[in-house]
Amino acid sequence: MSPSPELPQQDEERRLRELGYRPVLARRMGGFGNFAISFSVISILSGCMTLYGFGLNTGGPAVMLWGWAGVGLFVLCVGLALAEVTSAYPTSGALYYMADRLGGRRWGWYTGWLNLLGLLGAIAGIDYGAALFTGAFANLQWGFAPTPGKTMLIFCAILLLHAVLNLFGVRVVSLLNSVSVWWHLAGVALIVGALAIVPDHHRSPSFVFTTFVNDTGWSNPLYVAAIGLLLAQYTFSGYDASAHLSEETSRASVSAAKGIVRAIWVSWLAGFALLAGLTFAIQDYDATRTTATGVPPAQILLDGLGTGGAKALLLVVIVAQLFCGNAEVAAASRMVFAFSRDGALPGSRLWRTVSARTQTPVAAVWLSVGVAGVLALPSLYSATAYNAVTAINVIGITPAYAIPVLLRLRAGDRFRRGPWHLGRWSRPVGWVAVVWVACVTVLFCLPQSSPVTVGTMNYAAVALAVVLLLASVWWYVARRSYGTPTAAYGSDRDQAELAEGII
Repeated sequence: MSPSPELPQQDEERRLRELGYRPVLARRMGGFGNFAISFSVISILSGCMTLYGFGLNTGGPAVMLWGWAGVGLFVLCVGLALAEVTSAYPTSGALYYMADRLGGRRWGWYTGWLNLLGLLGAIAGIDYGAALFTGAFANLQWGFAPTPGKTMLIFCAILLLHAVLNLFGVRVVSLLNSVSVWWHLAGVALIVGALAIVPDHHRSPSFVFTTFVNDTGWSNPLYVAAIGLLLAQYTFSGYDASAHLSEETSRASVSAAKGIVRAIWVSWLAGFALLAGLTFAIQDYDATRTTATGVPPAQILLDGLGTGGAKALLLVVIVAQLFCGNAEVAAASRMVFAFSRDGALPGSRLWRTVSARTQTPVAAVWLSVGVAGVLALPSLYSATAYNAVTAINVIGITPAYAIPVLLRLRAGDRFRRGPWHLGRWSRPVGWVAVVWVACVTVLFCLPQSSPVTVGTMNYAAVALAVVLLLASVWWYVARRSYGTPTAAYGSDRDQAELAEGII
């Protein structure tokens, strides 16, 4: 990795104009804030805790722990390769803008739709997970019965909260994300420390690192272990948030690249500690899997720490999940704003508007939470729908990470490096990233439970096909209006269209 001296803010504004865009968002986020938004979106206290029950059934402790270690290494390669391209193209459009510049309009178009699907699916998955944990806490505190309908109401309230918080401007978002970093790290330390000290009984290392459990209905252990990687791969997503906030970050050409990489390796280490701490503290495996709270980590805390300790730590987790969802709404809304700025979405004139008071894309925020709410509606009817939502997030966003990297590799010496790059490691790291993403993209289209029925089917492949179909159809409607700027900002077309987007 070869970062050069960070660029002054005025140079970042000039660079944005060179890329074709007039600066309209407030550049009020520092380097730590940029790292914090990706770290908050990855959110080990959201992904690990929410999907822990899935891991108990799909491979068990061995797959959770070793899968986390292996997946984290490959994801770090993806992050390093993506960070290099981000340094060259620090815009809110991020992945689709990179693909457009390196491969052409169609590459940018399909990358954008995949990225958008992943971001909106992530909001749904994160906030619905927070609703599940809130229901579990209410169950312990007041005997609340977390039915699907009640969980959906909690979910909608959380979406509304995140929309309102994001309307206050990027400075508030940055502050909340900075608090989120320390909240997550302190929360992991508190949970792992309490579970290590308080319970009288702990599982053996051989149980934690070698026990394989298969409750999927599939007989092939390799297949089950591969599906079990969803826990880690789902959690290790969303680090493109640093890129999406580039236009609001000081010295973004370096800070956004660093933010991506730091968010991954810090989450990798802290997440392994969290998973190990939870697994060592399991008292009754079957009772944990089938807990009445609906949230297996809540049962681990309850068995190991008692009701009072479990409720206190559940609150820590819930607050962390709320931080995570708020950061994801910020990232998704910037993607909606940028994609609309380039004419890609139906109603682009509305979604690209920016508040003159807060310099925030208000309409894009409301669209992001609205679509996320619709994506989670099947959870009212199917117990497996939440897993489908998380798979939609992964299947959408993961390929979008690799496309700019692949196009950068294909460009060879034509690629103009930014101030942060990998030097001679660029090609080997890039190819590892592309191959890994190709593998997991196929993997997460596969059915997770057997027999495959309407209730147990993995709808990620269906969602991917629908989005690609709709994107293809819309391409023939909007291909004349869609396009990233072809020259430095200043053309009459760019000035007129951007002026219409400011209120």
